[in-house]
Amino acid sequence: MLSRCEVCGVRFEREPGYFVGAIYVNYGLTSLAVLGTALSLDACFGLDLSTLLPLAITGSILLPVLFFRHARSFWLALDFLCNPERPPLRLIRPQGGRTR
Repeated sequence: MLSRCEVCGVRFEREPGYFVGAIYVNYGLTSLAVLGTALSLDACFGLDLSTLLPLAITGSILLPVLFFRHARSFWLALDFLCNPERPPLRLIRPQGGRTR
């Protein structure tokens, strides 16, 4: 992961333990997705537990891995909305066109 955004300069890497909230987001969304899918399959197709359990376990393993980066991005966006950083100072360009 980059340390800062190349466009706006927002810091991605924060202090240790910063992304613990992203783990909670990832866990919650995985739980909702797996439980919702299992209940929907049971209601629509009447699948028994021996069929639903392997599907739920597979989803419980794959979804957190697939959603990991999105959960971190969501956590950063939530933090930025609640506690925005000041924009970085802009570099002044001298007449030669080079930045100091």
